[in-house]
Amino acid sequence: MSESFLAKERTIASPDFNRWLVPPAALCIHLCIGMAYGFSVFWLPLTKALGITTSIACAPDMSWWDKLFTTTCDWDKPILGWMYTLFFVFLGSSAALWGGWLEHAGPRKAGFVSAICWCGGLLLSAIGVYNHQLWLMWLGSGVIGGIGLGLGYISPVSTLIKWFPDRRGMATGMAIMGFGGGAMIGSPLADKLMKYFATPTSVGVWETFVTMAAIYAVFMFIGAFAYRVPPTGWSPAGWTPPATQAANTMIAKNHVHLNKAWRTPQFWLLWGILCLNVSAGIGVIGMASPMLQEIFGGKLIGLDLKFDQLSKDQLAQIATIAAGFTGLLSLFNIAGRFIWASFSDYIGRKPTYFIFFVLGCVLYALAPKAGHAGSVALFVAIFCVILTMYGGGFATIPAYLADMFGTQMVGAIHGRLLTAWSTAGVLGPVLVNYINEAQIKSGVPKAAAYDTTMYILAALLVGGFICNLLVRPVAAKWFMTDEELKAERQLAHDRAAASAVRGGDAAVSGAGSQSQGLVLAFWLFVGIPLAWGVWVTITKAMVLFK
Repeated sequence: MSESFLAKERTIASPDFNRWLVPPAALCIHLCIGMAYGFSVFWLPLTKALGITTSIACAPDMSWWDKLFTTTCDWDKPILGWMYTLFFVFLGSSAALWGGWLEHAGPRKAGFVSAICWCGGLLLSAIGVYNHQLWLMWLGSGVIGGIGLGLGYISPVSTLIKWFPDRRGMATGMAIMGFGGGAMIGSPLADKLMKYFATPTSVGVWETFVTMAAIYAVFMFIGAFAYRVPPTGWSPAGWTPPATQAANTMIAKNHVHLNKAWRTPQFWLLWGILCLNVSAGIGVIGMASPMLQEIFGGKLIGLDLKFDQLSKDQLAQIATIAAGFTGLLSLFNIAGRFIWASFSDYIGRKPTYFIFFVLGCVLYALAPKAGHAGSVALFVAIFCVILTMYGGGFATIPAYLADMFGTQMVGAIHGRLLTAWSTAGVLGPVLVNYINEAQIKSGVPKAAAYDTTMYILAALLVGGFICNLLVRPVAAKWFMTDEELKAERQLAHDRAAASAVRGGDAAVSGAGSQSQGLVLAFWLFVGIPLAWGVWVTITKAMVLFK
């Protein structure tokens, strides 16, 4: 693969390019890296990687350091669960470190590197499982794969916003929807593959890693090579900003450099908005299954019994129902990413986040009452709406950043902001787990042990409301001068609309003469796997309504 083929100059759109080819290219990458959310499907089989049918327990006094290298006993779920922390810490840190490089190198090169890291990380993890070396799995998927997550996550953001200045929220919502949907496809696929590869001497995990790495490589390379960027100054044919948008002081007309953006109060207010919204939502995702089981107990299967009174078979029944609940939350998480981000194009980003924080605070406060009233339907409905706003918060923030700081370096600025996600990935689960554990140890019944947690999560959203309230337009002193903007565009290898295409005088319409059949085929290429994942999720969720 030559350097020139990956160069940003080679990705400038031709006159007949259709901009609707860019969202499925982004989905090709996001649907693959989104499997990070579904990695828990491997934990139970990996706890039996050596014992195959039953887990071989490690010595009680074995340190976690020794567990990284042991080949004589199986890993436990807590130490495997650290993979999530590695994922989101390295996602945020890599996006922050290399976001500026991405703006200069372009989305194709970033997508290509992301594919190498994510798929290569899976292959290294397969070697780790085969040789029973946990440190190799952490290094492979956690560190190297986490870097791939960060680069893949932000690779399409700037490009999509520039292709869709008329629908910024919708464009980023389509791509980031894919990250939420990755687990919906990857988890059931991994489950089927592990069952297929399982033998008397293998639980089928390392073989599944290899297979999924190959599948993901195909999708991610196709997505990376399909990226195109619009020439500088491009806008959709015949489109001009509405008068209301042109007069909106919350939508910047100029651009802020990455090196200055993080020094503005607006950046840190948006950082707080994302961190607090995600901390609350990720806390719910992490405890969704045990929360439903412990609050409703036997009521889930028509019995007036508390959770601790259920038999082994009854516990298995409600665990299946809880799995359906978790799947349903994933579906609403994905839907919210597209719906709320698109809605923000009409009412604005700041009002959208006000809805998230006000409605979310009310729903978190009402959840304990629904639990005590024994209303499963109301409880499930509350958390489904909450998860739409969790996903919507992720999908709307890139457009909010573009409104505040302009579009020239929005991908890099978004990368820096994702450190808020890394922080929330630690804060949310730790806060929820420790509060719940402390409540139970103090004698609070399991059915009521989540009440305090819900009120604290509601308080986090109050903090987010205050941050959003304080957001103001960026002061003029932070914007790049014409000379600085010209220099930045030269570094980014941008070309003006008049000279970006052959002959220098052809216009890039963005809607144009490329075969509509190609657009349809590309959308089917990503849409069919996504539809399959949705169908599997809905099928599993139906147990909630039987």
